[in-house]
Amino acid sequence: MAAANDHAVDVLNGLIETTLDSADGYRKAAETADNPTFKTMFETRARKRTQLVGELKTEVRTFGGEPKDDGSMLAATHRAFLGLKDKVTGSNDKSVIDEVERGEDFIKQRFEKAISDQDLTPAARSAIERCYAAVKADHDEMSALKHRMQ
Repeated sequence: MAAANDHAVDVLNGLIETTLDSADGYRKAAETADNPTFKTMFETRARKRTQLVGELKTEVRTFGGEPKDDGSMLAATHRAFLGLKDKVTGSNDKSVIDEVERGEDFIKQRFEKAISDQDLTPAARSAIERCYAAVKADHDEMSALKHRMQ
């Protein structure tokens, strides 16, 4: 059972990392957006993602693991690149929405991959599915917004 718990901790910590990246991405989007409605929406999403991180961390602890506290190096590099790109080319709300929706595609795929992991315990899969419902709803909303802006 220890190996199953270790695997669950690894998968959950990977999702924590991705969800932290997502929260950071939403904070960056809130800073970058011009439209006050978008700013508020992105700030709200950042808070929701931070809450999801809390739920995932709780699950890691139930499996005897130590939850991650930081996002991925790849995401930090990506955010730095986006900051540089914004300074050079400028940004607008459409480009911000496009980037947010791209991030939503990524996090949705990560959760779907975790749910389909046949080596996960039922308890871990159930926790991931609960969080996935919020991720999928946010993804679908951002996708619809992106398509309305085109």
